[in-house]
Amino acid sequence: MAYTLQIGENAPEFKLLATDGKHYTLNDFADAKALVVWFTCNHCPFVKGSDEVTRTTALKYGPQGVAFVAINANSATTNPDDSYEKMIERIDEHKFPWTYLHDAQQEAALAYGALRTPHFYVFDAERKLIYTGRAVDSPKDAEKITSHDLENALDDYLAGREVAVPLTNPVGCNVKWEGKDKRWMPEEACDLVLN
Repeated sequence: MAYTLQIGENAPEFKLLATDGKHYTLNDFADAKALVVWFTCNHCPFVKGSDEVTRTTALKYGPQGVAFVAINANSATTNPDDSYEKMIERIDEHKFPWTYLHDAQQEAALAYGALRTPHFYVFDAERKLIYTGRAVDSPKDAEKITSHDLENALDDYLAGREVAVPLTNPVGCNVKWEGKDKRWMPEEACDLVLN
């Protein structure tokens, strides 16, 4: 059995608290032509380095019927900057155009098989997985981006084409699992990535 969600599989259900104080499930995005779910956090340099690129993508495809849902599953015990309170501060500061959910029990991260922050999953109208992996090939340094893999996948799908490259390796920090202390995953280890 594969650890992470496989192409063609259904989006796992969730019920998670958002930074707006409401709980959201998959059904709250039922009207979207496509759903982009990604696992992210507050502190990771790969997330911070690509947030504005992700914002541009969300603003470009949102009007085309694509919903964007970010999930922070990182343990605040491992890194206090990833707490729910810090999530609220961050979304208020940056005004990101997506729903930001807190996976406090890390159940969604396990169900989806989140490997990195950020790690993207794109689901079609039937909520079957059509793309998973990175959004871009250089999330830490936007000036070095040469491939917009998430946008390519969305372009293919919205044009009625099969996604040409449905699978890429996510590039970023490891998900910070509960029970792992800072000695287990030092900040420098963010540079140990899949690519």
